[in-house]
Amino acid sequence: QVQLVESGGGLVQAGGSLRVSCAASGRTFSRYIMGWFRQAPGKEREFVAAIKWSGGSTYYADSVKGRFVISRDNAENTVYLQMSTLKPEDTAVYYCAAEASFTIHTRATAYDYWGQGTQVTVSS
Repeated sequence: QVQLVESGGGLVQAGGSLRVSCAASGRTFSRYIMGWFRQAPGKEREFVAAIKWSGGSTYYADSVKGRFVISRDNAENTVYLQMSTLKPEDTAVYYCAAEASFTIHTRATAYDYWGQGTQVTVSS
C-alpha cells in the first residue's frame, strides 16, 4: 500500500505560480511512477504530468507543457508540481497518483494509488 497526501493548493491570480506537493508513505516510493491528474467540475479527470522513479524521464499533457514542471525527491518521498503562468482553465482539484510500472501512462485507470486531492483555483 502507498498513501498519498497532497498539499499546497489555493487561490492564485491568472499569470501567477503555485507549487503543489504530494507526500507518500508506505511501500518503496522510489519504485513507482508518480503522476498528477486534475478534475474540473463537470469534467473527467485528466492527465497533467508524470515522472519515472529515477526522475530522469517526465511526460506532460500538451495543455501544460512549458508551464508546469514535475519533480520528485525520493529521499523525502515527495513529488512536486510547479505550476507557472497559470490560467483560469487550470482551475481544478489536483490529484497525485502512483503507478507500479516501468512505462508512464496517461490514463487514470493505470494508476494504483490516489491521494485525496487539493483544490487549485485561478482567478481571472
